[in-house]
Amino acid sequence: MSVPSVGEDARADLAGIDAQSTYVQRDGVRLHVLDYGGDRRPLIVLPGITSPAVTWDFVVRELRDLVRPVVLDCRGRGLSDTGPSYAVAEYAADVEATVAALGLDAPLLLGHSMGARIASYAAASSSVPFGASIIVDPPLSGPGRGGYPTPRAAFLEQLHEGQRGTNADEVQRFYPRWPRPELEVRARWVASCDEHAVLESLRLFSEVEDFFTWWPAVPAPTALIYGGASPVVTADGVREAAAANPAATVHEVRGAGHMVPWDELDAFMAVVRPLLAAHV
Repeated sequence: MSVPSVGEDARADLAGIDAQSTYVQRDGVRLHVLDYGGDRRPLIVLPGITSPAVTWDFVVRELRDLVRPVVLDCRGRGLSDTGPSYAVAEYAADVEATVAALGLDAPLLLGHSMGARIASYAAASSSVPFGASIIVDPPLSGPGRGGYPTPRAAFLEQLHEGQRGTNADEVQRFYPRWPRPELEVRARWVASCDEHAVLESLRLFSEVEDFFTWWPAVPAPTALIYGGASPVVTADGVREAAAANPAATVHEVRGAGHMVPWDELDAFMAVVRPLLAAHV
């Protein structure tokens, strides 16, 4: 286990947002959480494989009229410690620990990419009474299903650029549609993503853990959101997911790639806000 090393320029981002940094301990791993506070229903947000919690501020700050966002730095990212395992069950147990430590009552769940896999697993298997789950563009890769569309080398390239010090222009090569402020945030924070945490998570959800093992057990109400131009959730994947869990509602964000809210924020919000409003 190691503790995060985050530069002062990145930490300054935390001072500029209206959320409280708090920490949750589980089995010797210290997990960092951004809690936006308030008395509305909690919404636990679980980011993707190289997205620390702060990168979701531009989304969740627009939802505070509906919910109390609680955004987790998944283990090995942001200000959370690394851990001995990156299995989906371990990530889901981190979510349970966060619910217990913060005393969250029947929270809603929203996860993107790797976080969508974690959210769906937690909803399907946890003893926590989650109010509803929103699963955004989960990797449908797994054993016998082919690899994840972003190759390991592309992850390493981005991580190594972050480790030596990157900038928004370099980040834009990978994410040409992103708003400039979000490119800058990623440039400051991508180095906080532990290389082993990223590569081991990628290996597990590409070669070992099959999303469709637990997806049929995710209870209603649950919603699957996907980017209409995403290479991660293809048209065939949408059909298979809809058939495997008929209780789920399915929503396309037209024109968005895998990084759905970064690509098409207004269209994403047009889908997410009514889903949240139905449960608050």
